[in-house]
Amino acid sequence: MPQALGRSLRQRHLTMISIGGVIGAGLFVASGSAIHKVGPGVIVSYAITGLIVVFIMRMLGELAANDPDSGSFSAYAEKTFGPRAGFIIGWLYWWYWLGVIALEDAAGARLVHAWLPALPQWFYALVILVALTASNLASVRSFGEFEFWFATIKVAAIVAFLAIGALAIVGLLPGARPPGLSNLVGAGGFLPHGPGAIVAGILIIVGSFVGTEIVTIAAAESREPTTALRKAIRSVVWRILLFYIGSMVVVVTLVPWSADELVIGPFAAVLSHLRIPAAGEIITLVALTAVLSALNSSIYTASRMMFSIARRGGAPALCGLATRAGVPRNAVLTASAVGLVAVVFNYVAPDTVFLFIQESTSTLALFVYIGIAVTQLFARRRSADRGASLRAERVAMWGFPWITVLVILALVAIVIGMLFDASARLQVILSLAVAAAVTIGAYANHRGERTRERLIRC
Repeated sequence: MPQALGRSLRQRHLTMISIGGVIGAGLFVASGSAIHKVGPGVIVSYAITGLIVVFIMRMLGELAANDPDSGSFSAYAEKTFGPRAGFIIGWLYWWYWLGVIALEDAAGARLVHAWLPALPQWFYALVILVALTASNLASVRSFGEFEFWFATIKVAAIVAFLAIGALAIVGLLPGARPPGLSNLVGAGGFLPHGPGAIVAGILIIVGSFVGTEIVTIAAAESREPTTALRKAIRSVVWRILLFYIGSMVVVVTLVPWSADELVIGPFAAVLSHLRIPAAGEIITLVALTAVLSALNSSIYTASRMMFSIARRGGAPALCGLATRAGVPRNAVLTASAVGLVAVVFNYVAPDTVFLFIQESTSTLALFVYIGIAVTQLFARRRSADRGASLRAERVAMWGFPWITVLVILALVAIVIGMLFDASARLQVILSLAVAAAVTIGAYANHRGERTRERLIRC
């Protein structure tokens, strides 16, 4: 059985994966809570968070410029700091996406059940998970096609939303009165809860940006990974500006920040405010697409990370095998099986096991991002010539090392800030517990490897 991944992803797949990775279900739903928490100044919260993600992607671009790898930052951490670092960051990322599989599958089942209540919700959860697992098992191109069309729908929906919103803001939409700046500076001002609320908004929305980095994993399965990766990294700035910041500008300009309907969904609130027919149904369909896209990507990302870890000796060897089509079948089935178990707990133990899965994964992505930044900082310093060559290729991290250090400090500050936020404290504590367990596992695995090496020598 071949042990190499396929290379059938095309440029159009990677383009839409990189675009779709920015647009998660959180943008359509969770952003409403951030608006209520911050007010119109949530635009600043999104801008700061987006800037951090742009820097993280630039760091990843530098690390992957000449060495695309399905293990991405896990593999780069191992090359920079040793096998234990690669083990820790890889397994933390894997566990994060296992939590996303469970959450998104449950969310998708709820959306479908709302339309078709005749069958139980668990049935839809099972059907959705089996269908997307089958897609991932078929071939990487099958995954790419699904993600291409999911991303296309999301992008089309947001572009249409931005166009309608822009027309309404300037008074060109029939039946809509231009709001001017009343919603932006009225009802308490741009920051009705004070400047400190900007930080509170960042704590809420930072998880919405996770997924942007998936393209660095997927690029390894394309025919021209380096070229595709550079294009994706360079375009991340305008994608965040357009989709996130642009959307928030439209929402808080057209709808008062204190409106109760924003919590349910800011996009639906805007369309309903503008009296767009079937606004709720349209946004529900787009949200379902975003959920399916996230689930599809979760299975893919978790399986590729496990495949890479296994190839480096940090996971069962069977998970490091690939089919003739270049699919890591065992890694895909493992991710889906664990995800299915988590979904089952959503129905039999929602307040215990499923709650632990949900809360313990929330902050792990921040730990991984800190690991990426630290890896880039030390990897560049250990290779003086690499900096010059990367600048020639225009993929080097800007303002090195100062911006990298500032990003690390900002991410650490966000984690510390979550510890002081009663609504987020449990997430950080459980995520730290998982990180501690993975770290113990890394040292145990390293000791086991050394023992096996001694036995082989004997």
